[in-house]
Amino acid sequence: MTPLLTINLLRALFVIFSCFVGARIGDAIYEQQVFGAIYGTIFGLFIVLGDRLLKGISLRTFSSATFGLLLGLFFSRLLIASNILRDTSEDKQWMMGLIVYATFGYIGMMLAIRSSRDEFSLIIPYVRFRESAVQDAPLLVDTNIIIDGRISTICATGFLSGSLVVPRFVLDELQRLADSADPIKRERGRRGLDSLNLMQKNSAFAVTIHDSTAEGDASVDTRLVQLGKMLQARLLTNDSNLCKIARLQGVSVLNLNDLANALRPLVATGDELEIALVKEGRDAHQAVGYLADGTMIVVNHARQHLGKTMHVVIAGTLQTTAGRLFFAELKQA
Repeated sequence: MTPLLTINLLRALFVIFSCFVGARIGDAIYEQQVFGAIYGTIFGLFIVLGDRLLKGISLRTFSSATFGLLLGLFFSRLLIASNILRDTSEDKQWMMGLIVYATFGYIGMMLAIRSSRDEFSLIIPYVRFRESAVQDAPLLVDTNIIIDGRISTICATGFLSGSLVVPRFVLDELQRLADSADPIKRERGRRGLDSLNLMQKNSAFAVTIHDSTAEGDASVDTRLVQLGKMLQARLLTNDSNLCKIARLQGVSVLNLNDLANALRPLVATGDELEIALVKEGRDAHQAVGYLADGTMIVVNHARQHLGKTMHVVIAGTLQTTAGRLFFAELKQA
Protein backbone atom coordinates (compact mmCIF):
# COMPACT_ATOMS: atom_id res chain seq x y z
CA MET A 1 0.00 0.00 0.00
CA THR A 2 1.40 3.38 -1.00
CA PRO A 3 1.89 6.08 1.70
CA LEU A 4 -0.72 8.37 0.06
CA LEU A 5 -3.33 5.63 0.05
CA THR A 6 -2.55 4.86 3.69
CA ILE A 7 -2.91 8.51 4.68
CA ASN A 8 -6.25 8.85 2.85
CA LEU A 9 -7.49 5.66 4.51
CA LEU A 10 -6.57 7.01 7.96
CA ARG A 11 -8.35 10.28 7.19
CA ALA A 12 -11.51 8.42 6.15
CA LEU A 13 -11.38 6.28 9.30
CA PHE A 14 -11.00 9.41 11.44
CA VAL A 15 -14.06 11.06 9.82
CA ILE A 16 -16.09 7.85 10.34
CA PHE A 17 -14.95 7.69 13.97
CA SER A 18 -15.88 11.37 14.49
CA CYS A 19 -19.31 10.69 12.99
CA PHE A 20 -19.84 7.73 15.35
CA VAL A 21 -18.71 9.67 18.43
CA GLY A 22 -20.86 12.66 17.43
CA ALA A 23 -23.89 10.41 17.08
CA ARG A 24 -23.35 8.91 20.53
CA ILE A 25 -22.87 12.33 22.14
CA GLY A 26 -25.95 13.74 20.37
CA ASP A 27 -28.05 10.79 21.49
CA ALA A 28 -26.81 10.97 25.09
CA ILE A 29 -27.20 14.74 25.59
CA TYR A 30 -29.81 16.00 23.15
CA GLU A 31 -31.42 12.72 22.06
CA GLN A 32 -30.67 13.81 18.49
CA GLN A 33 -28.47 11.07 17.04
CA VAL A 34 -28.70 12.35 13.43
CA PHE A 35 -27.65 15.92 14.26
CA GLY A 36 -24.86 14.60 16.46
CA ALA A 37 -23.58 12.47 13.58
CA ILE A 38 -23.68 15.48 11.24
CA TYR A 39 -21.80 17.70 13.68
CA GLY A 40 -19.29 14.91 14.31
CA THR A 41 -18.69 14.49 10.58
CA ILE A 42 -18.24 18.25 10.15
CA PHE A 43 -15.74 18.24 13.02
CA GLY A 44 -13.81 15.34 11.45
CA LEU A 45 -13.73 17.04 8.04
CA PHE A 46 -12.56 20.27 9.66
CA ILE A 47 -9.65 18.45 11.34
CA VAL A 48 -8.74 16.72 8.03
CA LEU A 49 -8.81 20.11 6.29
CA GLY A 50 -6.46 21.49 8.94
CA ASP A 51 -4.17 18.50 8.32
CA ARG A 52 -4.13 19.28 4.60
CA LEU A 53 -3.29 22.93 5.28
CA LEU A 54 -0.38 21.83 7.49
CA LYS A 55 1.00 19.56 4.74
CA GLY A 56 4.11 21.71 4.15
CA ILE A 57 5.02 21.91 7.85
CA SER A 58 7.59 19.37 8.96
CA LEU A 59 8.15 17.99 12.45
CA ARG A 60 11.33 20.07 12.71
CA THR A 61 9.36 23.27 11.95
CA PHE A 62 6.69 22.32 14.48
CA SER A 63 9.36 21.63 17.13
CA SER A 64 11.05 24.96 16.44
CA ALA A 65 7.71 26.80 16.61
CA THR A 66 6.87 25.11 19.91
CA PHE A 67 10.23 26.09 21.38
CA GLY A 68 9.78 29.69 20.19
CA LEU A 69 6.24 29.82 21.61
CA LEU A 70 7.42 28.61 25.03
CA LEU A 71 10.25 31.15 24.98
CA GLY A 72 7.83 33.96 24.05
CA LEU A 73 5.39 32.97 26.79
CA PHE A 74 8.24 32.87 29.31
CA PHE A 75 9.27 36.46 28.49
CA SER A 76 5.62 37.53 28.52
CA ARG A 77 5.26 36.07 32.00
CA LEU A 78 8.34 37.95 33.17
CA LEU A 79 7.02 41.20 31.72
CA ILE A 80 3.62 40.87 33.36
CA ALA A 81 5.21 39.82 36.66
CA SER A 82 7.11 43.13 36.70
CA ASN A 83 3.76 44.91 37.40
CA ILE A 84 4.06 46.97 34.25
CA LEU A 85 0.26 46.91 34.04
CA ARG A 86 -0.31 48.07 37.63
CA ASP A 87 -1.64 51.47 36.50
CA THR A 88 -4.18 49.82 34.18
CA SER A 89 -7.69 49.21 35.42
CA GLU A 90 -8.53 45.63 36.39
CA ASP A 91 -11.11 45.23 33.64
CA LYS A 92 -8.44 46.03 31.04
CA GLN A 93 -5.50 44.12 32.56
CA TRP A 94 -6.67 40.75 31.18
CA MET A 95 -6.98 42.25 27.67
CA MET A 96 -3.53 43.85 27.84
CA GLY A 97 -2.10 40.61 29.23
CA LEU A 98 -3.65 38.66 26.36
CA ILE A 99 -2.09 41.08 23.88
CA VAL A 100 1.34 40.72 25.54
CA TYR A 101 1.15 36.89 25.50
CA ALA A 102 -0.02 36.79 21.87
CA THR A 103 2.62 39.27 20.69
CA PHE A 104 5.60 37.62 22.39
CA GLY A 105 4.36 34.14 21.49
CA TYR A 106 4.04 35.09 17.81
CA ILE A 107 7.45 36.80 17.70
CA GLY A 108 9.06 33.81 19.46
CA MET A 109 7.58 31.34 16.97
CA MET A 110 8.62 33.36 13.92
CA LEU A 111 12.17 33.84 15.18
CA ALA A 112 12.52 30.12 16.00
CA ILE A 113 11.18 28.99 12.61
CA ARG A 114 13.55 31.29 10.72
CA SER A 115 16.57 30.29 12.82
CA SER A 116 18.96 27.50 11.96
CA ARG A 117 19.82 24.76 14.39
CA ASP A 118 23.28 26.17 15.03
CA GLU A 119 21.75 29.46 16.16
CA PHE A 120 19.96 27.68 18.99
CA SER A 121 23.35 27.16 20.65
CA LEU A 122 23.43 30.93 21.33
CA ILE A 123 20.36 30.51 23.54
CA ILE A 124 21.29 27.12 25.03
CA PRO A 125 25.12 27.20 25.06
CA TYR A 126 25.66 23.58 26.13
CA VAL A 127 23.12 21.98 23.82
CA ARG A 128 23.90 21.38 20.15
CA PHE A 129 21.31 20.06 17.72
CA ARG A 130 22.68 17.25 15.59
CA GLU A 131 22.75 17.88 11.85
CA SER A 132 20.50 15.44 10.03
CA ALA A 133 22.54 15.62 6.85
CA VAL A 134 22.45 13.25 3.92
CA GLN A 135 25.81 11.86 5.06
CA ASP A 136 24.16 10.57 8.26
CA ALA A 137 21.59 8.49 6.40
CA PRO A 138 22.05 4.71 6.73
CA LEU A 139 23.87 2.83 3.96
CA LEU A 140 21.82 0.05 2.39
CA VAL A 141 24.17 -2.52 0.82
CA ASP A 142 23.42 -5.07 -1.87
CA THR A 143 24.89 -8.51 -2.53
CA ASN A 144 27.51 -7.40 -5.07
CA ILE A 145 29.00 -4.73 -2.81
CA ILE A 146 29.41 -7.23 0.04
CA ILE A 147 31.11 -9.75 -2.23
CA ASP A 148 33.29 -6.97 -3.69
CA GLY A 149 35.04 -6.62 -0.31
CA ARG A 150 36.26 -3.03 -0.76
CA ILE A 151 33.48 -1.58 1.39
CA SER A 152 35.19 -2.54 4.65
CA THR A 153 38.39 -0.72 3.66
CA ILE A 154 36.51 2.41 2.57
CA CYS A 155 34.40 2.55 5.75
CA ALA A 156 37.52 2.08 7.87
CA THR A 157 39.02 5.25 6.38
CA GLY A 158 36.04 7.29 7.62
CA PHE A 159 34.98 8.60 4.20
CA LEU A 160 31.58 6.92 4.55
CA SER A 161 29.50 7.72 7.62
CA GLY A 162 26.32 6.12 8.84
CA SER A 163 25.40 2.55 9.73
CA LEU A 164 25.45 -0.34 7.26
CA VAL A 165 22.06 -1.99 6.75
CA VAL A 166 22.03 -5.51 5.33
CA PRO A 167 18.51 -6.68 4.35
CA ARG A 168 17.55 -10.19 5.35
CA PHE A 169 16.85 -11.14 1.71
CA VAL A 170 20.42 -10.09 0.76
CA LEU A 171 21.77 -12.32 3.51
CA ASP A 172 19.59 -15.17 2.22
CA GLU A 173 20.95 -14.63 -1.29
CA LEU A 174 24.52 -14.84 0.02
CA GLN A 175 23.60 -18.09 1.77
CA ARG A 176 22.16 -19.52 -1.45
CA LEU A 177 25.32 -18.59 -3.34
CA ALA A 178 27.52 -20.16 -0.65
CA ASP A 179 25.51 -23.42 -0.89
CA SER A 180 25.42 -23.43 -4.70
CA ALA A 181 26.72 -26.40 -6.69
CA ASP A 182 28.49 -23.99 -9.04
CA PRO A 183 32.05 -23.56 -7.66
CA ILE A 184 32.28 -19.93 -8.88
CA LYS A 185 29.00 -18.93 -7.22
CA ARG A 186 29.92 -20.89 -4.10
CA GLU A 187 33.23 -19.03 -3.83
CA ARG A 188 31.51 -15.65 -4.30
CA GLY A 189 28.93 -16.44 -1.63
CA ARG A 190 31.53 -17.58 0.88
CA ARG A 191 33.68 -14.53 0.22
CA GLY A 192 30.66 -12.30 0.84
CA LEU A 193 29.79 -14.05 4.10
CA ASP A 194 33.40 -13.83 5.28
CA SER A 195 33.52 -10.12 4.46
CA LEU A 196 30.26 -9.53 6.34
CA ASN A 197 31.51 -11.46 9.37
CA LEU A 198 34.70 -9.39 9.48
CA MET A 199 32.71 -6.15 9.40
CA GLN A 200 30.42 -7.32 12.20
CA LYS A 201 33.39 -8.22 14.40
CA ASN A 202 35.01 -4.84 13.80
CA SER A 203 33.87 -2.31 16.42
CA ALA A 204 34.37 0.52 13.91
CA PHE A 205 31.35 -0.69 11.90
CA ALA A 206 27.67 -0.55 12.82
CA VAL A 207 26.20 -3.43 10.82
CA THR A 208 22.45 -4.05 11.16
CA ILE A 209 20.52 -6.97 9.72
CA HIS A 210 17.12 -5.61 8.65
CA ASP A 211 14.16 -7.98 8.53
CA SER A 212 12.52 -6.43 5.48
CA THR A 213 8.77 -6.51 5.01
CA ALA A 214 9.02 -5.83 1.25
CA GLU A 215 7.09 -7.96 -1.18
CA GLY A 216 8.54 -11.44 -1.28
CA ASP A 217 7.71 -12.17 -4.93
CA ALA A 218 9.66 -9.15 -6.22
CA SER A 219 13.26 -9.31 -7.42
CA VAL A 220 16.13 -8.48 -5.09
CA ASP A 221 16.83 -5.19 -6.89
CA THR A 222 13.18 -4.13 -6.65
CA ARG A 223 13.07 -4.96 -2.95
CA LEU A 224 16.29 -3.03 -2.38
CA VAL A 225 14.80 0.08 -3.99
CA GLN A 226 11.57 -0.31 -1.98
CA LEU A 227 13.51 -0.70 1.26
CA GLY A 228 15.72 2.29 0.42
CA LYS A 229 12.64 4.47 -0.05
CA MET A 230 11.07 3.18 3.16
CA LEU A 231 14.19 3.72 5.29
CA GLN A 232 15.21 6.93 3.41
CA ALA A 233 18.63 5.29 3.14
CA ARG A 234 21.44 5.62 0.62
CA LEU A 235 21.95 2.58 -1.59
CA LEU A 236 25.59 1.46 -1.81
CA THR A 237 26.30 -0.74 -4.83
CA ASN A 238 28.54 -1.28 -7.85
CA ASP A 239 25.70 -2.41 -10.14
CA SER A 240 25.19 0.30 -12.76
CA ASN A 241 21.72 -0.95 -13.77
CA LEU A 242 20.55 -0.94 -10.15
CA CYS A 243 21.92 2.61 -9.83
CA LYS A 244 19.81 3.79 -12.77
CA ILE A 245 16.64 2.13 -11.47
CA ALA A 246 17.10 3.51 -7.95
CA ARG A 247 17.83 7.06 -9.12
CA LEU A 248 14.75 7.05 -11.35
CA GLN A 249 12.68 6.28 -8.24
CA GLY A 250 14.29 9.00 -6.13
CA VAL A 251 16.62 6.83 -4.03
CA SER A 252 20.07 8.25 -3.26
CA VAL A 253 22.78 5.97 -4.69
CA LEU A 254 26.51 5.64 -4.07
CA ASN A 255 28.27 3.71 -6.86
CA LEU A 256 31.61 2.30 -5.75
CA ASN A 257 32.83 2.11 -9.35
CA ASP A 258 32.13 5.83 -9.81
CA LEU A 259 34.25 6.49 -6.73
CA ALA A 260 37.09 4.38 -8.09
CA ASN A 261 36.98 6.21 -11.42
CA ALA A 262 36.96 9.59 -9.69
CA LEU A 263 40.09 8.67 -7.72
CA ARG A 264 42.08 7.74 -10.80
CA PRO A 265 44.87 10.21 -11.51
CA LEU A 266 44.06 12.54 -14.39
CA VAL A 267 46.59 12.49 -17.21
CA ALA A 268 46.28 14.81 -20.19
CA THR A 269 48.27 15.41 -23.36
CA GLY A 270 51.44 17.37 -22.62
CA ASP A 271 51.76 16.21 -19.01
CA GLU A 272 55.20 15.14 -17.86
CA LEU A 273 55.73 12.27 -15.47
CA GLU A 274 58.20 9.62 -14.41
CA ILE A 275 57.28 6.05 -15.13
CA ALA A 276 58.95 2.68 -14.71
CA LEU A 277 59.20 0.75 -18.00
CA VAL A 278 58.40 -2.86 -17.13
CA LYS A 279 57.76 -4.72 -20.39
CA GLU A 280 57.98 -4.55 -24.17
CA GLY A 281 55.32 -2.94 -26.29
CA ARG A 282 53.56 -4.28 -29.38
CA ASP A 283 55.92 -2.51 -31.77
CA ALA A 284 59.64 -3.18 -31.78
CA HIS A 285 60.59 0.25 -30.41
CA GLN A 286 57.93 0.50 -27.69
CA ALA A 287 58.10 -0.05 -23.94
CA VAL A 288 55.19 -0.16 -21.50
CA GLY A 289 54.74 1.25 -18.01
CA TYR A 290 51.77 1.60 -15.65
CA LEU A 291 50.36 4.30 -13.43
CA ALA A 292 49.50 3.57 -9.81
CA ASP A 293 45.87 2.72 -10.75
CA GLY A 294 46.94 0.30 -13.48
CA THR A 295 46.52 2.64 -16.47
CA MET A 296 48.85 1.57 -19.30
CA ILE A 297 51.37 4.04 -20.75
CA VAL A 298 53.00 3.05 -24.07
CA VAL A 299 56.28 4.89 -24.56
CA ASN A 300 57.63 5.14 -28.10
CA HIS A 301 61.33 4.56 -28.88
CA ALA A 302 62.02 3.35 -25.33
CA ARG A 303 62.70 -0.38 -25.80
CA GLN A 304 66.37 0.06 -24.90
CA HIS A 305 65.35 1.59 -21.50
CA LEU A 306 63.42 -1.42 -20.19
CA GLY A 307 63.79 -1.82 -16.42
CA LYS A 308 64.49 1.89 -15.91
CA THR A 309 62.38 4.79 -14.65
CA MET A 310 62.22 7.42 -17.38
CA HIS A 311 60.89 10.96 -17.69
CA VAL A 312 58.18 10.95 -20.39
CA VAL A 313 55.70 13.37 -21.97
CA ILE A 314 52.14 12.27 -22.76
CA ALA A 315 51.59 12.56 -26.53
CA GLY A 316 48.05 11.21 -26.99
CA THR A 317 45.29 8.93 -25.74
CA LEU A 318 43.21 6.11 -27.17
CA GLN A 319 39.87 4.95 -25.76
CA THR A 320 39.53 1.17 -25.81
CA THR A 321 37.00 -1.31 -24.45
CA ALA A 322 39.38 -1.96 -21.55
CA GLY A 323 39.75 1.74 -20.71
CA ARG A 324 41.98 4.61 -21.75
CA LEU A 325 45.40 3.91 -23.26
CA PHE A 326 48.09 6.65 -23.21
CA PHE A 327 50.99 7.09 -25.60
CA ALA A 328 54.09 8.98 -24.54
CA GLU A 329 57.48 10.06 -25.80
CA LEU A 330 60.78 10.22 -23.96
CA LYS A 331 61.51 13.68 -22.76
CA GLN A 332 64.51 15.09 -24.53
CA ALA A 333 67.29 16.29 -22.25
